[in-house]
Amino acid sequence: MFAVLKTGGKQYRVQQGDVLRVEKLSCEAGETIQFNEVLVVGDQIGAPFVAGAAVQATVIDQIKGEKVIHFVRRRRKHSSKRTKGHASNSRSSA
Repeated sequence: MFAVLKTGGKQYRVQQGDVLRVEKLSCEAGETIQFNEVLVVGDQIGAPFVAGAAVQATVIDQIKGEKVIHFVRRRRKHSSKRTKGHASNSRSSA
């Protein structure tokens, strides 16, 4: 059976045993977390959430994502260049 849950402004389709990579949460590795915002469980669709449904997961590790480079260059004669980058933090949970 599968479920669709909502966390960090995104929706994830999960099944038992899946490894999920979500936005950074305020918890440590090894803790059990519970997602209460469940949109779908099997063939049962919530409006907006399924009453009494929850998904539990264990946090595996905190992972830093790949660095994203943002390069800006102005065109024409008086050009300027700017480079920025960031790497977002995320949690891996099962």
